[in-house]
This record gives sequence, structure tokens and C-alpha cells, in this order.
Amino acid sequence: MPYSLDRRVRAECSSLVAAGYGVSVICPAGEGEAARYELDGVHVHTYAPPPATSGALSYIWEFAYCWIRTALLSLYVLRKHGFDVIQACNPPDTYWLLALLYKPFRKRFVYDQHDLCPEVFEARFGRRGLLYRAVRVLERGSYRVADKVVATNTSYRQIAMTRGRRSASDVRIVMSCPDPSRLRPGPAVPELRAGRRFLVTYLGIMGPQDGVDRLLRAIAHYVHVLGRTDCQFGLLGYGDSLPALRELADKLEIGPWVTFTGRVGPDEVRRWLSTADLGITPDPKCDFNDRSTMNKTLEYMAHGLPVVATDLVETRRSARGAAAYVTTEEELAEQVAALLDAPAKRKEMGALGRERIERTLYWDKQAIRYVGLFDELLGVQRRTIDLTGRVVHLPDRAAMAHTRSAAATRALGEK
Repeated sequence: MPYSLDRRVRAECSSLVAAGYGVSVICPAGEGEAARYELDGVHVHTYAPPPATSGALSYIWEFAYCWIRTALLSLYVLRKHGFDVIQACNPPDTYWLLALLYKPFRKRFVYDQHDLCPEVFEARFGRRGLLYRAVRVLERGSYRVADKVVATNTSYRQIAMTRGRRSASDVRIVMSCPDPSRLRPGPAVPELRAGRRFLVTYLGIMGPQDGVDRLLRAIAHYVHVLGRTDCQFGLLGYGDSLPALRELADKLEIGPWVTFTGRVGPDEVRRWLSTADLGITPDPKCDFNDRSTMNKTLEYMAHGLPVVATDLVETRRSARGAAAYVTTEEELAEQVAALLDAPAKRKEMGALGRERIERTLYWDKQAIRYVGLFDELLGVQRRTIDLTGRVVHLPDRAAMAHTRSAAATRALGEK
């Protein structure tokens, strides 16, 4: 993803900058983005993204292309800014090879595991085989070369400690939590409802494992079986399944009730979520989805939206009473209908979700753990940290035995 669209990486980098680190990011360019630019104190270096891929083998070309472009830009960043740490965010699990090249020069490696790539492969292609084993080997390389591993939730941490054979002290949970001061409901935009009474949204990537096809079939059930034409469904996002999903919507004869927006930025996302009555998390139940925390669910909650979600382990841990949980497409449609007819229940669930974001699942809490990891790696000793304009007093255990000037440190964030 382009840096400007990646909420988690932007939050990480902003926290490092606030703590006194220099940060450079290497990533694919977004539409119309410059090759070099600065955003909120972060130096961003971009390359032209590879063409869209189709099929398992084509990913080999995409991974190789991105790796080479990133490696070349890393040399530029080293000369221009300097760095002490490389952070690689997966997928793919290939950047440990780049970190390995820098190891002789005393560069540290932080593996920020956004996805479980073997589980993603199995969910996307429905099989294992040779390529699956290759993905497992790449993941193993990331675990072994990393000085520290960042896990997004308890399930990912457990995988790092078992399959990855990392000690508990080497793995730190940093959830992809929103900043409640930035992600919050704004003015509604009635025209997004397309003249209908209700608006229901989906926000996220559209790949084979994301369940948007299930959502479309649920919409067909809502319209053609339940006989309801009172709701517009806004599907926000992009991915390699988007063309097929458009075709499926036409085949199911639900085109008038579905709006595909394609890729949207933060301002447009806020317009849709501030107008919507419900958010949907339709990801099918599988090992990958059960163990993953869905960013879209947290963003719905930050905007005070009740959620209808597939019954998944980590989704329940995140949303709790802010979501209604279903297993089938028919149940999804029926639960949407039931909640749209229960405004008081929607209001209660939305308030519970917003409260969890403000009191438990907020970024500042994660940022202290995240910045502390870099302080530990680089021997930086501090008692306080200034994050988002607030001075946070750290516990005594956060002070390291060895010290090093923060001004001398550099961190290279990589996506």
C-alpha cells in the first residue's frame, strides 16, 4: 500500500517521529504521488507499483520486482539519511533477505507481521503444495533474522512463539488501533444513501479471502428473498477480486443497491462511515481470519457504527458487544435487516464500540509499546515520551540498562 493510505504504518512512523527518531519509508507510489516527499516529518521514498497480478506464479514476479526496487531505494536512504533499524511489514515475507545484507553493518531488523502469509495463501488458493511450503520457508526466514517481532494480536504472538520459535521477550503485541481523536464520526452526507433510507458499508481489501462475495450474496438475499429495497450498500476498497465482484453483483441483479467506490482516501472513508447505519465484516471463517484482527471492524467502532460480523475469534475479542455475530450469508442478511429495524439497539452497540476505542483499543496505548521496542533495541533510556502532544510517563521497567543518544538513531520503516 502507499504510505498515505496505510493507517497502521502512518501511526507507527508518527509515534517514532514524536519520540525523536528520524524515519524514512519505502513503499509503492499512490496515484499522483511524487517519488520523494515528506509527510508529518517522515521521509517517503516511492517506486512505481508493479502491474496487477493473477495466479500464484505471477506473485513471484511481483515480489522480486518490489524487493529490487526497495533494495535500491534503501541504498539511497542509507546515503541520504542513514538508519540503524530496518522494519519490514509483510506481506510478502521477503524483506528479511534485505535485512540480512545489512546485518554485517550492525543494522537491526524488526519484523512487523501484519498477516500470516501461509494462512493467507491457503485461504486465497484453497490448497497447499510446493508454493505453500515456499511461503512457510520465507516466513521462517523473517522470524529467524528478526531482532524483534511485532505481532498485531494474541493469536499472532502465539504463532511467533510456536511456529516461529521466538521467545516471549522477543515478541511484542502492537495492535492496529485507531487514534480516536482522528477517527471519529463527522457530518453525514445524505447523497451517499442514493435516495434510500439506510446505508450499510464494507471497508477493506477485496481479495478471495475477504468474503466480499459472501456479502454480495447476502445483499441478494436481503433484496430478493426478504424483499427489502430500503438500503444502499457502499463497498469501499479495491483488490484483485474487484472486477469479478462487479460481475457477481450484476449476475445477482443487485447493481442498483450496491456502490463500488474503488480505492478511497481517509477523507472519503470518513464521509461514508459518518453516514452509514451499519458496518459489515464478512470475512469467512478460516485459520487466517480467525487469528486476524480486522482493521475495518475497529474503524467502524471508531465511527460509532454497530457491526455485523462473521463469528471469528479475534473479532469477538475486539468488538465484543459492539457487533452481532453470524455464520451464514442468510444470517448476515437477516441480522442486517433486524438491526436496521432497531435504531435503539444500533445506538447502544455503536456507543459500546466507540467506548472501547476511547478506553481500550486506542493507538496511544500501543505507541508506548511500539516506541519502547526501538528504545530497547538501540539502548535509548527515557522516563517520559511525548506522543501526539502529550507527555507520557513511562514505568521504570521501560528504562534500559544501556544508553545511547536518541539524536543518533534512525529508523527505516518499510512496507
